[in-house]
Amino acid sequence: MAMSVGGAGGEERPMSDINTTPLVDVMLVLLIIFLIAVPVAIQTIEKLKVPVLASEESQEKVENLLLAVVTTDDAGRSPGQPGYAGSSRTGECRVYFNNVTPVDNNELYKQAFDRLDAIVKREGGAANMDPEKIPEVHIRGDVNVPWKCIAGAIYNVQTAGYPKVGFISTPVDPNG
Repeated sequence: MAMSVGGAGGEERPMSDINTTPLVDVMLVLLIIFLIAVPVAIQTIEKLKVPVLASEESQEKVENLLLAVVTTDDAGRSPGQPGYAGSSRTGECRVYFNNVTPVDNNELYKQAFDRLDAIVKREGGAANMDPEKIPEVHIRGDVNVPWKCIAGAIYNVQTAGYPKVGFISTPVDPNG
């Protein structure tokens, strides 16, 4: 392998000139490709029609039950109301079934029980139930929610028959 060392007068230092011709050639080829590909892609996307389907619970895989536990803010407003300022440690507990439907303790128990009962009946009864098909409960609690709110949700779903309860959290950046 040889290295060109230029210079006159006995100075031997490496040449620092960069040959830009191959770089310009590659950039021109990419420009031509994009000039041809973009109009074709735009015409294809305009004709694309995405079907809208109604979602239904899978028969093979049982979906986990998702609960969001929050409280009212200091002014008594619930999440979703205008001006909601976030959970307050002194606010009233709010539980959202499948992260959408607000429920009280009795409704939470009833809806959780009915959902689990339907799954067990679909499988042919408790004796025929595969342990892998028993759904879990995943609870997402706001950082300011008092423990009594989360404990109440856990009590209701365990009373309804769910054996596994887990928590969903947002990962914390260790560098932040």
